Amino acid sequence: MPGQSRTGPPDRSEWARVLTAAALATALVAAVAAVTRPSGLPSDDPLGGPARFGIAVALFAFAQLARLQFRAAAGAVSLTWGEAALVICFHQVPAGWIPAATLLGVGLAWSGMSLLGTRRPPLEIARIASSLTVATAAAGLVTTLLGRPLLAAPTPPLALAMVAGAVTYLLVSVGLGAVTVNLQHGVPVRAVLEEALRGKLMMFVGNVVVGLVVVALIEVDPRWLVILPLPLWLLQQTYRQQLRADQERRAWRAFAEATAALRHRDERGMATAAVSGALTLFHAELVTVEIADGDGRWHRFRGDAAGQLSTREIGGPEATDGDERELVRPLIGGTAAGGQLRVRLPRAAPPTDRDRDVFAAYGDALAVALHDVASHRELRKMAACSLQGAVSDALTGLANRAAMLCKGDQVLRRLARDRPVALLLLDINRFKEVNDTLGHAAGDQLLRLTADRLGGLARGGDLLGRLGGDEFALLLTSVPGDSAAPMAYTLRQAREITERLAAPTEVAGVRMSVEAAVGVVVAGAGTADMAELLRRADIAMHQAKEGSGCVAAYDSARDATSTDRLALLAELREALAADDQLVLVLQPAVDLETGAPTGVEALIRWRHPRRGWLNPHEFIRPVENSEQLGTFTRYVLDKALGVAAQWARDGLDLPISVNLSARSLLDRRLPTEIADALCRHRVPARRLVLEITETVVMSELAVIDEVLGALRTMGVQLAVDDFGTGFSSLTFLTRVTVDELKVDRSFVLRMADSPEAAAIVRTTVGLAQQLGLRVVAEGVETAEQRSALAELGCTAAQGYHFFKPMPADKIGPVLGGLVNGARSRVVPLRADGAS
Repeated sequence: MPGQSRTGPPDRSEWARVLTAAALATALVAAVAAVTRPSGLPSDDPLGGPARFGIAVALFAFAQLARLQFRAAAGAVSLTWGEAALVICFHQVPAGWIPAATLLGVGLAWSGMSLLGTRRPPLEIARIASSLTVATAAAGLVTTLLGRPLLAAPTPPLALAMVAGAVTYLLVSVGLGAVTVNLQHGVPVRAVLEEALRGKLMMFVGNVVVGLVVVALIEVDPRWLVILPLPLWLLQQTYRQQLRADQERRAWRAFAEATAALRHRDERGMATAAVSGALTLFHAELVTVEIADGDGRWHRFRGDAAGQLSTREIGGPEATDGDERELVRPLIGGTAAGGQLRVRLPRAAPPTDRDRDVFAAYGDALAVALHDVASHRELRKMAACSLQGAVSDALTGLANRAAMLCKGDQVLRRLARDRPVALLLLDINRFKEVNDTLGHAAGDQLLRLTADRLGGLARGGDLLGRLGGDEFALLLTSVPGDSAAPMAYTLRQAREITERLAAPTEVAGVRMSVEAAVGVVVAGAGTADMAELLRRADIAMHQAKEGSGCVAAYDSARDATSTDRLALLAELREALAADDQLVLVLQPAVDLETGAPTGVEALIRWRHPRRGWLNPHEFIRPVENSEQLGTFTRYVLDKALGVAAQWARDGLDLPISVNLSARSLLDRRLPTEIADALCRHRVPARRLVLEITETVVMSELAVIDEVLGALRTMGVQLAVDDFGTGFSSLTFLTRVTVDELKVDRSFVLRMADSPEAAAIVRTTVGLAQQLGLRVVAEGVETAEQRSALAELGCTAAQGYHFFKPMPADKIGPVLGGLVNGARSRVVPLRADGAS
């Protein structure tokens, strides 16, 4: 293939030289042998043999001089007028003379271009000339077998014969070039052929047409040839523009693909993608990327045109400014250690100004990707630290209340429903006196001592945590299961704990004995969740404090809340039928920058005829643990979608969020029921956001994955409510594909005073940005909280600072005002009619 130049390994170069020598020998033999044969020219030929041979030499030389060039994976590919010259020579010159004219004309043209432009080795010029000579010899053989076009009147059969010769010339010349590139660099022959033929196809067709037109004009009246220069020049410009447009289109597509491939979470994957992308984007001979990993060790990633990638550790980036064929750019991005990108281009296609611009943009994109990798690594570290702080008690190292709730529910779900478990809730007596008398340091020492002694009593599978203050909880999972044995065993364990804690010890230099009150509850693993067990144990603990002993067991007869719940569920059934007791209230979330509404959360309130207004926390838990959950869920969804449908009729296109119980996800009918409700109210699925909690991820039941997958397929959006409070916040996002994270109000409220809470908010916002998720902060009550969230990059928030939950009939005008107000703040870029 004309115009290619690369530096390959010695063994490959040797084979390439052998091929060049073979082609040159074949070309010389073809040229000499054909010239010795009779010319076939008539004796009265007005031009004569020497003139016709000179015309052929000039045609082939001009065809090479008026070339177009583009860079490809095989090097620099030249598009010439060779096929047009060949077709004309078939008609004007004896076929036997054409190889010799090709060898002489091409050799003279490339020698002249080498002297006046980029110098080329004589061996390369010989390879180009000999390859094209072999191609013309093969073309002449095919043409003469199909017809005798020399000085003959053009007919369709003769035209087809000349076209067949031109096709042969194209295939042989491109094929020899592809084999040469394969021998030199190992690039697959098929890849080279496809790229070269795609670039040459348009000009090949034009060349053949031009050649046939010239032949026809010669037969009609040669004087018509004087009008050809202008059309040929215009055609050359058309070729040039079309080639440039095609190259630009493919180059930008390759640039987009190469930069998109840089999205990796580690330096090795990013550097490998950078090398592959640069090889494709610049059709380079060699690409080198030198970067430092997270530990400060430098690595060099190098790839060549054959696709061979090598990696090795180095002491640091190589100091080089490059040369006329090599582009070098430092990689500097933020706090990243940086690095260096080097791209070596083919000798036959040195870098242009456009190449330098694209290289600079690609280097900047790589630097940004390197910075993102470093930032993501730091984000993972920060998230791990924040997660650890969110689930661990800083003083004792035990699980905190949030972890106890989440881990406890996980443990309970893994056990059989009737498997007995026990929860011990312990409170240190007169702990406040220790703090007041000996100081808080002594109190901390006492808490650590208590944690150590309890840890010595816990067995494998048990769960121990500090709930806050001087309260500790111990979940026992190895409880005997025979009739009254579970309670008797648990009471013995509780008394052993109090005895162990009562052993004299020294705190802040004072010898003392620790007394504690322990509340005990025993239940089947599937009959109550961790929160309910803690509630019952707390009742028992207060009974122990009020009684004469230090240990007390939970007594349902003394739990007024238990019977009250039964009555509440009966009353809820009546409320669902009445249709006027359960009231939907709505709270908008607003964009922190524009003030526009981003969505609305639907909340339920109970206007109880006897108890008055009830908030969700007073009745939601009993509902979730009852058989009425499905009916209640359908009721709330129906009310919410009815409101959303009314918004659509009023011209408001806003999503509405509905809280979904984790237990609802066990119902395989849920996706069908939601789809029917959406269809009934004519609300698009994208406008419904279902808020789920992180406890969903702790379940290993396949039905939950099935239900969530069906909801995602429908187009319903998923949001994570109270994100950051669960034990597996990060694990949750690898399990469930969501659209939105909602920062729990507890972190927002403590953000100004608690560095830990601020870190969790910052981490959540950063994580959402990394994953392309929306993030909404809950419970915003002050302007200071709003400003702090905006500075952290949080895009939306809801809370009393903006709006309290309001009835459905009042929120419509509020949302309309927010939308219009946000629109009014949009400033046009230029006046209407301006140009």
